[in-house]
Amino acid sequence: MDKGLKVSSRTVAAAVLLVVMAACSDNSDQASVKGETAPSTPTAPRTPKDGAPPGAEVLGTVRTGEPLTVTVLASNTANDPARWQFTVRSVTCGKPLDSAVVAYAAESVGSPIPTPTPEAGKQFCVVAMEALNVGKSEEVWNADNTVSLNADDTRYTQSQTDSAYASDYAQYFSSNGQSGPNFGLNPGSRGPVHGVFQIPTGQQPTSIWITSGTAITTIDGVQPGYLVLLK
Repeated sequence: MDKGLKVSSRTVAAAVLLVVMAACSDNSDQASVKGETAPSTPTAPRTPKDGAPPGAEVLGTVRTGEPLTVTVLASNTANDPARWQFTVRSVTCGKPLDSAVVAYAAESVGSPIPTPTPEAGKQFCVVAMEALNVGKSEEVWNADNTVSLNADDTRYTQSQTDSAYASDYAQYFSSNGQSGPNFGLNPGSRGPVHGVFQIPTGQQPTSIWITSGTAITTIDGVQPGYLVLLK
């Protein structure tokens, strides 16, 4: 009789335990559905290499206002490479090109020129940088084929027209006593350099790629470089 009672007690206890576990499971499921205890799914972060050409080695990452030093890789200057310290000062998008620069360009040819307008559906973005020659000889440098302005992993470089606009900036600043690397800088000298890019209207650039090669891609393939983060 006692043995039968013990078995019955164990059975009852097991049944009670199952009921309690089922109740806890139901409460947990309801809370998960309502979002009371289930953690939210995080947004996938932007990869640190967004803006770098596929396969390129990222030599360093800085932010706007932080200097970076670039040794320009070229087979014909391996024993005496050009070395620059660049600092991105600003990136201005969605505005017309500097009116003073446009006026100077018109004056230099002695006749009015059409007001620069971006391609349909695009906007101008002007990158203002400072360049310091930290090498051992006079060097020339500009943003043509060496810099891309990036919106996440989409990269924009200067077109032939954009390059002409950037040249107008260089000539204007040089005429005002601020000669930049477009016309050559001696060791220890610094000056402004501008890049003009066109990206889709409404987009915001997120980074700048500055190659350490003579071009972003050469006959030796994509060259290593540096990312300047804008956000």
